[in-house]
Amino acid sequence: MSSRWTATQNDLFEALRKLPAALFLSWSDTKARYKRSMLGPFWLTLGTAIGVGGLGFVWSTLFNMDKATFIPLLTVGLILWGMIAGIITESSQLFISNAQLIRNVRMPLFFHPLKLILRHMINFAHNAVVILAVFLIFPPQASWSMWLALPGFLLVVLNLTWMSLFVGMFAARFRDTETAIANFMPLLFFMSPVLFKAEQLGVGSWVVWMNPFSYFISVVRDPLLGHPSPSFVWPVMLTMTILGWAITLWLFNSRRTRIPYWI
Repeated sequence: MSSRWTATQNDLFEALRKLPAALFLSWSDTKARYKRSMLGPFWLTLGTAIGVGGLGFVWSTLFNMDKATFIPLLTVGLILWGMIAGIITESSQLFISNAQLIRNVRMPLFFHPLKLILRHMINFAHNAVVILAVFLIFPPQASWSMWLALPGFLLVVLNLTWMSLFVGMFAARFRDTETAIANFMPLLFFMSPVLFKAEQLGVGSWVVWMNPFSYFISVVRDPLLGHPSPSFVWPVMLTMTILGWAITLWLFNSRRTRIPYWI
């Protein structure tokens, strides 16, 4: 085993050992954002509830859709998209915004994507209250398959972690990445089944499945709403997880020592 790979492994394991510290800092960041406000981080929950309520009732009326079907679909889709878009967008500044810390403090580089992921999971936990409230008003068809949403969410987090590390390294080397991501994310939003189900597009649904984020939404939302994901979604998610981590770890191993010089 080469010394470079040993150093990469040490970076990964040391970052995982510092997981409680990353969680503490992520929670502190969230609290600091809403410091001295009355609701604190629950402004996230209120903001999401207002957005989902307004958009759900307006769009379901405008497009003559059943509210009991459309609003739960929209709620889960929008909250998942908020987490996905937040992580991918902020990853473009992952190492650049921590440049002083990386240059002056000896700490594992993998600590930074971990901290970002945890912060967005805290936000997601606050927004999950809105999902529970919507499910109380418009209860989905209960079945054991709803539990598949948990391994689905785990796969989403694993994929977003390697994507965050990959985008962070790429953006550190190529500074146009942040602008490119900011321009492409709106397009990816409309290519994702946030406001609709991919099946509604008929033969044109292949456009939606060209977008990897469509799988992230389907693998969590479909079980929660009581119907199975298309048969190819889980194999694609597993393949994406394995290949994504393999390529990102290879890149991290070969370029890790250059990151402090790029930022």
